[in-house]
Amino acid sequence: MNISAGKPGKSLDRHALQRWQQSPRAQRLMAQEVHEVGRVLPDLFGRHLLQIGSWCDSGELLATSEMLHRAVLGTVPGLGAQALIEAERLPLAARSVDAVLLAHSLEFARSPQSVLREINRVLSDRGRLLVLGFNPWSVWGLRQRLGLRYRAFPTGARFVRAGRLHDWLELLDFEVTEIRRFAVGGAFPPVHSDGESFTPASLIAPMAGAYLLVAKKRVIPMTLLGRPVRSMVRPLIGTAAMPGARSAQTRDGEAG
Repeated sequence: MNISAGKPGKSLDRHALQRWQQSPRAQRLMAQEVHEVGRVLPDLFGRHLLQIGSWCDSGELLATSEMLHRAVLGTVPGLGAQALIEAERLPLAARSVDAVLLAHSLEFARSPQSVLREINRVLSDRGRLLVLGFNPWSVWGLRQRLGLRYRAFPTGARFVRAGRLHDWLELLDFEVTEIRRFAVGGAFPPVHSDGESFTPASLIAPMAGAYLLVAKKRVIPMTLLGRPVRSMVRPLIGTAAMPGARSAQTRDGEAG
């Protein structure tokens, strides 16, 4: 399965992240993200919810969830996460998590496709995935590509557009249920994966600075075939006789 992302992002630096999070622009964006994620989480059910990525204050993005166990697995040391991990290699058992929030983890991952494969591995069969990402076609993204980045933004980020992420998740057998694009100070109406929610605002939504993508794992129905009754199974011709068994010709000779 090939979902190559091209040039990977660089690991996030703690001091650069802290400078960014202290800026007024970042404060407004993170408040918007907390609101958008908080709108979705109450509808998710299960026992275990994980945030992967050091973003916002520890646990702030997960505050509205009603799941029994919530934890933040950080990718940057010293920012209050419950554990420090590599997103490409999660120390979790397969199918052990009910929902995952990727909080701007793909932009700074060495291999975004490896991160998604790991998420696919650890999510349960009915698991949900939420992804916060930056839009490469926004003003921020264009400035980043032209080398005119916002002075406080961490270097090394590689923005992944929502459409490409949608394609990657399709290859991993996820169904994208919603893409909500938003900007600092306001939100655009949600744009669903079926494309039926077209509004005038959706014309400019692709230029929004950030997005929240929501997806769920597809459950492949299993057809259980009953085992055939032993008496109905015909013996194969030419098979070796079982120990202690005698052929029909031997029995006929003895009878004669």
